[in-house]
Amino acid sequence: MVAGPPSVGKTSVIKQVIKHVLKSSKTAYLKVDVMRAFEDEELAAEFGIPTKKIYSGDLCPDHMGIMVIKDALRWAEAEKAEFLIYESAGLCLRCTPYVTQSLGICVLSAVSGTHTPLKMSPMIALADIAVVTKIDLISQAEKEVFREHIRQVTPDMDIVETNAVQGTGMKYLFRAVDTLNHISNDEAVMLRGIPPLGVCTICVGKREVGWQEHFGVIRRLEDGDNIFRGE
Repeated sequence: MVAGPPSVGKTSVIKQVIKHVLKSSKTAYLKVDVMRAFEDEELAAEFGIPTKKIYSGDLCPDHMGIMVIKDALRWAEAEKAEFLIYESAGLCLRCTPYVTQSLGICVLSAVSGTHTPLKMSPMIALADIAVVTKIDLISQAEKEVFREHIRQVTPDMDIVETNAVQGTGMKYLFRAVDTLNHISNDEAVMLRGIPPLGVCTICVGKREVGWQEHFGVIRRLEDGDNIFRGE
């Protein structure tokens, strides 16, 4: 399961994984996006693998992914694929798509700024591996600061630094893929993390602004800490 902000190189990382996997196994690919996506067509044309995509439209894309992942597993099995690669839209830094019995890969761009890992903590913290792309475009000092900020989020996070287009430095990621266990039907596939708080009045379409116009989960500017924590 591959997550990360838009344009960080998720698909480039996936292409390298597919090249590696296809040496011995068949793989299938699912893309969840909001309005338009072309990655499934690219990968089908380049590798001849079964691909699917689904658009979430007005629904949160990670919500959509959670809804369809069991269907996707059945589809991949029907295609006789040994691997299913799922790529999220990468738009939400609070929701994360990772589930149990998967390898969670968070893709980050080294040129996005050294504070980036601290701004997207949940997406990193629930992953197994952080893949940092475009490392050829920054200095050694910037690489070390970026790596340290990932460690601040998750001290024991496995980090892969790569130029994903060329596939340099990805041997550790390939080893992690090679040692994955088969999905067990005896154990339910579950979300790894706790989702954000329940349905709110904004989620169901209320357009008025200001906490005075809403009920349930509300927050005033003057309320306590800068970050909201639910019970």
